[in-house]
Amino acid sequence: MWILDCEEVDTPNPQVVQSVTNGGKTTLAKNLQKRLPNCSVISQDDFFKPESEIRTDENGFLQYDVLEALNMEKMMSAISYWMESPAYSLTSTNERSLEEIRVLIIEGFLLFNYKPLDTIWNRSYFLTIPYEECKRRRSTRVYEPPDAPGYFDGHVWPMYLKHRQEMENISWEIIYLDGTKSEKDLFSQVYEDLIQELAKQKRLQVTA
Repeated sequence: MWILDCEEVDTPNPQVVQSVTNGGKTTLAKNLQKRLPNCSVISQDDFFKPESEIRTDENGFLQYDVLEALNMEKMMSAISYWMESPAYSLTSTNERSLEEIRVLIIEGFLLFNYKPLDTIWNRSYFLTIPYEECKRRRSTRVYEPPDAPGYFDGHVWPMYLKHRQEMENISWEIIYLDGTKSEKDLFSQVYEDLIQELAKQKRLQVTA
């Protein structure tokens, strides 16, 4: 799951969450949104290009699990719009509770691999699941267009391994999460960590 992003007043403090396909990122993002009062979600999946613009490889597999399949410029515009929109006008920043801090969750599967996003993260999470579980979950999902026979092993998983290797060069801290844990346990772990991060950012604002 790719991104958590929080903002206090006019200072953006992005957090990011990413995962392999079917790793639980969307479910986690939605659960966090329900719990955080001033929370918005941007999903990378909403920025796929039309099928007619997706290239195919020599095996005839549509190349969906690559950055070129996504309109990342449009997604960046959506993120920028949220970050530049005015915060709630309260009389004093110091009086704001954690519940009043605006939070943006950006979730997706190829966020850490997109360089223009590198400078905005404040907190980064990555959900992982093993090959067997990932393939099992993928087989229970219905996609449009549907997965062709051999698509997971011929495209999805190899692209995940490629992009995961690229992440080894990332210099900032990524918190890795076990995507095989229960939905409740994953939510509790990330929510607690996020609340601590928001409290830290609030203290920094107060002492600045």
